[in-house]
Amino acid sequence: MRYDGGMNIPQEVKSILNKFRENNFEAFAVGGCVRDFLLSRRSLGEGGLGIKPKDWDVATNAKPEEIQKIFPANFYENKFGTVTVKIENASDETLAEVEVTTYRVDDRYSDKRHPDSVSFTTRLEEDLARRDFTINAMALLPKDGDYEIIDPFGGQKDLEARLIRAVGDPQSRFNEDALRMLRTVRFCVQLCSVKQSFAKQCFSIEEKTAQAIKENAANLQFIAKERIRDEFVKIIMTEKAADGILMLHDLGLLEFIIPEFEKGFGVSQNKHHIYTIFEHGVFALKFAAQKKYNLIVRLAALLHDVAKPQTKRGEGPDATFYNHDMAGARVAAQVLERLKFPREIIERIANLVRNHMFVYDIGAVTEAGVRRLLGRVGPENMKDLLELRMADRMGSGVPKAQPYRLRHFQYMVEKVQKDAISVKMLKINGEDIMKILEIPPGPKIGAILDVLLAEVIEDPQKNEKEYLKRRARELNEIDLSQLRQMARERIEEEKEEEDKIIKEKYWVK
Repeated sequence: MRYDGGMNIPQEVKSILNKFRENNFEAFAVGGCVRDFLLSRRSLGEGGLGIKPKDWDVATNAKPEEIQKIFPANFYENKFGTVTVKIENASDETLAEVEVTTYRVDDRYSDKRHPDSVSFTTRLEEDLARRDFTINAMALLPKDGDYEIIDPFGGQKDLEARLIRAVGDPQSRFNEDALRMLRTVRFCVQLCSVKQSFAKQCFSIEEKTAQAIKENAANLQFIAKERIRDEFVKIIMTEKAADGILMLHDLGLLEFIIPEFEKGFGVSQNKHHIYTIFEHGVFALKFAAQKKYNLIVRLAALLHDVAKPQTKRGEGPDATFYNHDMAGARVAAQVLERLKFPREIIERIANLVRNHMFVYDIGAVTEAGVRRLLGRVGPENMKDLLELRMADRMGSGVPKAQPYRLRHFQYMVEKVQKDAISVKMLKINGEDIMKILEIPPGPKIGAILDVLLAEVIEDPQKNEKEYLKRRARELNEIDLSQLRQMARERIEEEKEEEDKIIKEKYWVK
C-alpha cells in the first residue's frame, strides 16, 4: 500500500535505509515509529493525533557483523542482534543513535520475560510476527519517492478502529512476556488523543486479547518489580491515568500491582463521600491528571486513602476512619518500596499522605498551626500538598466551592514561611547553648532546643537571641526526661487540637 510524499521520514533514517540497499540488503523502519507515524496522518482522523515518533528503529536481513561493516560508527553489546548506529550532526537528538536489528525469531520464554535464545531469519514477516501488537508489527519502506507499508497482521485497520490486538495467538504473546499485559493498558491510555472526543479517539482492547490478559494476569508476578513500576508510571503520567487504573482492575492486573488499593473496591465511606474508597482514589487521580500534576501528587492522590478499609469503624453516613492518614502513609510506603521506587519519592509521597488532612478553615487555622504544618511537611512540599488536597476534595463526589479558603491558606503559608519552623532556624544553636551553660555535648542540648522551638513556633517574636539565651538557662534547671516530656506534650497537644477540628468536620472521631 502506498501513500503520498506528505509523509516525512527523517533524512537520517532514509540515509540508513538507502545505505543498506546500496549494499544489497533489505531494511525497513519498524515498530512503534511506524505506528506513531501513521497516527500523525490526517487519514486517521481530522488533524491526526499529533504524535511524533520518539525514536526510529530499523530491521534488516543483514547480520550484526555486516551492519557494523556498513556503519563503522556503532556499538553492539547485546545478544539480540541489535546494533546501535551513531549519526553525527543529527537534526534531532532522538536521531543521534538509531537501533538496527537483524530479522529474528525468538525461542520460548522460560522466565516469561526474555527469550531463552534468538535465531536470525531472512524474512521480514517472521520478524514482525514475534512482536506484541498488530499496531507495532508494521514496517515502512521508502520506494520511488513514495512509501509502502508492510502490514501482514492488519495493524492499519486496528489503528483506524482504535483497537489494541495481540499479534497471532494472544495467549502465546502474554506467556512470552507477561509485561505485555501492562503494555496493553498503557497503549490504550497513552495513545488516546487529548484533542478530540473520548468516543472518537480512545483505544480499546480486542476481545480475545482482553480475555487472554484476564486468564494470564497472575503471570505478572514473574516480572521484575522495576519493569512493572516503569510501565505503571507511564500509565499514571497520561491524561487518561484514571481510565488506566480502571482497566487494570477490570483485567485483574491491579491486584498484582497494588492489592492494598484493591481492598477499597466496593467499600462505602460516610456522609462526606458519595463514592467508595476505590472510586474516590480513582477520581482523585483523574483530577490530578487533568491538572497535569506531577508524579508525586498523582501517586499520592491514588494512595492517600489506601488505609481506609483497615481503619473503617461502623457503617453508613457516620462511619469513621480514625488515623487513616498515619496508617496510609505506612501502607503507601510499603507499596512504593515493593515497586522499587526511589527512596526520595517514597518519602515525599508518604509525607503527603500522612499530612493530607491538614486544617485550612478560615478561623480554625492559626499561624502557629501553619508553622507546625510547614515544619512537618517541609516548605518545599507545600505546593504538592495543596494540590493533593484539591484532588482529594474534587474526587469526593461532593466538593464544595472552597477556592477562597485555599487562597487564604496559601496567603498564611507565605506570611509565616520566614518564621522558624525547625531547630536550624532558631537564632541560637547547640554550640551557643554549650557556651552559655558551660556544659559538654549531650542529649540535654537537643532537648532544650526542642522546647525552645515549640515556644517559637507558637510565638515567632520569641526567636531573639537574648530571650533564647535566658530561656535556655531556665530550662537547664529542669531534668532531661522532663524536658523531653515538655517538648512531646507541646507537640501532641497541638496535634490533638488540630485532629479535633478535623474529626468534628469529617466525622472521623
